[in-house]
Amino acid sequence: MSSTSLLKSSPVVDKSEFVKGQTLRQPSVSVIRCHPISAPSLTVRAASSYADELVKTDKAIASPGRGILAMDESNATCGKRLASIGLENTEANRQAYRTLLVTAPGLGEYISGAILFEETLYQSTVDGRKMVDVLVEQNIVPGIKVDKGLVPLAGSNDESWCEGLEGLASRTAAYYQQGARFAKWRTVVSIANGSSALAVKEAA
Repeated sequence: MSSTSLLKSSPVVDKSEFVKGQTLRQPSVSVIRCHPISAPSLTVRAASSYADELVKTDKAIASPGRGILAMDESNATCGKRLASIGLENTEANRQAYRTLLVTAPGLGEYISGAILFEETLYQSTVDGRKMVDVLVEQNIVPGIKVDKGLVPLAGSNDESWCEGLEGLASRTAAYYQQGARFAKWRTVVSIANGSSALAVKEAA
């Protein structure tokens, strides 16, 4: 016969307790003990056929001494980088710029994952190798930015929210086929005018 102990906490603190110079009340904790009649072991089944691969990806990205390279600039942002050195924002120039990034000597020693823009995921280097393959050869996990950028949020304090949920399932399936193994979604919560409840909800 086995027993299981669960912790149940009540961490909610009333605003009135946030008084300068006072110590906040610690959340109360109670222990609930369950004694099943016959439960000799607990079996956890994978919820997805990709579970093992996901764990492998997580371990690779979190490998000691390495970090994630965010090279997911949109074409417009990439154009600003090129403009700063007097180059036109063309696909050929973006390709050359990204080739410099993925072929930097010793990149795999310090980078475990690279977040790519959609164009980059399908792009090749200037010498014809797939960007994804160049990364994988260096033990760098390719990732993909999946949000579609910020748009104004109606009914808010001049705030924004991220588009991209529509069609996300089909897009991520295609990204996986192209070699992406993790995804990034980001949004922005503005505090300049005070974050509205609507914007916080949409961000969450």
